Amino acid sequence: MNVKQIEKWKRIGNRIGVILGILVLLFILSLFAFDWITDYIWMSTLGFSDVYTTILGSKVLLGAIGFFLFFALSYLTLSWIRKSYINHFDQHQLPPVVLNRKMSNLIIFAAALFIGAIGSSIVQGIGWEPFLKLLNHATFGETDPYFNMDISFYLFILPFVEFVIYLLLGFSIFFLILEAGAYSVFNMYRMSRSAQLHMGITLGFIGLLLAGLHLLAPYGTLLTNNVNIFQESVVHGLSYTDQLINIPKSYILAAAAIIGTIWMIISLNRGKLVSMAVPVVVYLVLVIAGQITSALVQNYVVSPNEFSKETPYLEHNLSFTRDAYDLDRIEEKEHPGNDSLDAEMIERNQLTIDNVRVNDSRPLLDIYNQLQTFRTYYRFNDIDIDRYEIDGEYEQVFIGARELSTGDLPSQAQTWVNQNLRYTHGYGVAMSHVNKVTRQGQPEYMLSNLPPKGVLDITRPQIYFGEEPYGNVIVGTKVDEFDYPSGDENISSRFEGDSGIPLAGINRLLFSLSEGSFRMLVSDQITEESQLLETRNIMERVKRIAPFFQYDQDPYIFVRDDGSLAWIIDAYLTAERYPYAESHKGNENYIRNSVKVVIDAYTGEVDFYIVDPDEPLLQTYQNIFPDLFTEEIPEDVQAHFRYPEMLFSIQAAMFGTYHMSNLEVFYNREDFWQFPTEKYFNKDVDVEPYYITMKLPEYDEEEFILMMPYTPRNRQNMVAWMGVRNDGDNYGELFVYQFPKQKNVYGPQQIENRINQDSTISQQLNLWSQGGSEVIRGNLLAIPIEDTVMYVEPIYIESSNATSLPEVKQIVIAYEDHIVMEENFDIALERMLALIDPEVQVEVDEEAAEGTEDPVQVITGAEETLLEFSDLFNAYQNALSQGNWEEAGEIMTEIENMLSEVE
Repeated sequence: MNVKQIEKWKRIGNRIGVILGILVLLFILSLFAFDWITDYIWMSTLGFSDVYTTILGSKVLLGAIGFFLFFALSYLTLSWIRKSYINHFDQHQLPPVVLNRKMSNLIIFAAALFIGAIGSSIVQGIGWEPFLKLLNHATFGETDPYFNMDISFYLFILPFVEFVIYLLLGFSIFFLILEAGAYSVFNMYRMSRSAQLHMGITLGFIGLLLAGLHLLAPYGTLLTNNVNIFQESVVHGLSYTDQLINIPKSYILAAAAIIGTIWMIISLNRGKLVSMAVPVVVYLVLVIAGQITSALVQNYVVSPNEFSKETPYLEHNLSFTRDAYDLDRIEEKEHPGNDSLDAEMIERNQLTIDNVRVNDSRPLLDIYNQLQTFRTYYRFNDIDIDRYEIDGEYEQVFIGARELSTGDLPSQAQTWVNQNLRYTHGYGVAMSHVNKVTRQGQPEYMLSNLPPKGVLDITRPQIYFGEEPYGNVIVGTKVDEFDYPSGDENISSRFEGDSGIPLAGINRLLFSLSEGSFRMLVSDQITEESQLLETRNIMERVKRIAPFFQYDQDPYIFVRDDGSLAWIIDAYLTAERYPYAESHKGNENYIRNSVKVVIDAYTGEVDFYIVDPDEPLLQTYQNIFPDLFTEEIPEDVQAHFRYPEMLFSIQAAMFGTYHMSNLEVFYNREDFWQFPTEKYFNKDVDVEPYYITMKLPEYDEEEFILMMPYTPRNRQNMVAWMGVRNDGDNYGELFVYQFPKQKNVYGPQQIENRINQDSTISQQLNLWSQGGSEVIRGNLLAIPIEDTVMYVEPIYIESSNATSLPEVKQIVIAYEDHIVMEENFDIALERMLALIDPEVQVEVDEEAAEGTEDPVQVITGAEETLLEFSDLFNAYQNALSQGNWEEAGEIMTEIENMLSEVE
């Protein structure tokens, strides 16, 4: 092969390489474009195309800026290194790849492309949201007391500026390491002026970026309680040591970084390499000296006189933390904690009494899943608490969605057609009273069965979108969709909405590729009218639409006035840089629930409703995404808004510390409140916030309240309780009732201990927990009624059988020093009133009340009684072991009657 032929084949090879490179690049771009197109179509179908294009546009812009910036810097750096090599070494000392200009440029270009791609990914992946907030931020109208900067500066401006500096600093250090490695060959950094100048410029750039960080550091003192790397201050935010030492130190270090940069550049030009180390050493000495000085001041100036030194800063900490968690609007009131319960009070508060929960949502979920699913492929994921107007009465209810779990279909039914075209949705809801159970201890249903029937008319029972990990399905096909089972037949239906992705034209090809389903492309069951329902899990759905919010993990379903079903998810707007505010987790120290997200269970349509239009973070997002939010809230949606438990828990926890307005008390944490504990499944657990229906002392009507009791640190008596209103225009009003400090009001754990110590009750609980049964202690609820408080706890019994059902068998009521346990709430309440006032006439049926008229009597014939107990209990165990449940129940009733006789 001659020279001409070799050259010819080289040209062909080069052309092939260029073509292959272009094809690879086009393939990569097409993958991105494919995802962008399918995502855009999905967002457009839901009416959120502007949200998608705003996010994508910001990412593309920042990605392009990041790519060209880091590509240019990388290309310049690598080219400078090559030039320095060529100028410093003889040609015979260098490898051919360095001498070959075309080949070396190609390698440099490829390496720069790779570094540019990494830079682009980082810039657009992390920076798009801070960038949009920076350009569109709203002001808080409140400034910090030291720098006089609006709060928005710390939340929106400072984070983006620091992000840019840290990004550039990181890449500068990377380039310096690259240069140091390249110029270490034969000690080039000592002999090559080009190498020295190159490294000097990079070092100088690093010095300037360090100076920038030090100039920003004083603002950071308002965002942390760290005064040095060893110590934390009692103050969250600016402290005495920060103002005296750390802020001046930052300015000194910034000046040292700038002076050191100039020094190093001059030293490089003069070839004095040793003197270049002087500013580095000085800088390190200053950093170490600053840390030591800060520690000395904190130890020997602040700590001995901490309260007097930190008083003004504690005041800022207290004030700004209350602002950050919206605690300033909590109305604090006095609760007398009187012992005033009587029959007249019960009558005045009958709706409160009628809504006392004698069921617990946790055991109730097992009951719903066994009694209201009917088929293995149905499932209740959660049981939620809500309230409805039923026949003119305001009533609290339990409600759960009957969702479809295609993974639980019989194996022979798990075909592509069944999973994608036929079994497409769940069906209906079940609803039960919170305060009523059947004679068997099961919930008394208000809505049940298939199709759901009861107190509400459900016009759209189909649930296409819910909490299950749903796969995508296709509706509007030639295959009728399974609706619900009816006897030996299955009822079918067809999707009537238009909220899915139309599978006409090119959409079918695009989404067949997206789904990775060839059957979807070729199936003759799919028509031009077919629609793809994509991302049907409601949590994934809202996160895909608006990933910049935090979402509550407890969605709840409700019935709209037109009989359709919808879900509500609480969206949280959070921040990490609210000055002077203590964080509740990690660095997060600001939270609001300014948005409620409503998802139609049938169509999947999503609405982001504004509930706090004046909140600055929300206004910022409104400026960024003006078409995302809906301001007008339908009445039937607003009627089911619940103040979220997660936000309430955070606010209640922070208020446990930040209710102390006296600075000295606040400093010493003398009046710290904490959440009480209760027994559940015989384990001590923290009490969680719970919803109750009650009448506040200042008002005439019952309303839906979320509440939490408080106890003092390391004590169990109840010192206060916090609540928030949920209804109408009063939604979100927070309040705290404090009990007199000189009066003891029993706390939840004290009541639990007293239940355990009650000889009669503990005997019965121990007896039930034997012989293959388990006693479940339900939620212990503190129920405020006017100027007093009573406690109610349901007692469940569940056999150890895998298919057993928890049953409410007893209700415990505790008030003052009295505790009663009876088979239902009404009997227990009547008995409690009789104990409080012996003149009260107890009206209960004779069988239920047998043996309860004289609770204190001498036990006669104790030995015979114990033998009889023993025989009955052995018979009870034998009946259980043989599966004779009816006989076991009769024996247990006889045992209970005997226990009642000896009380």
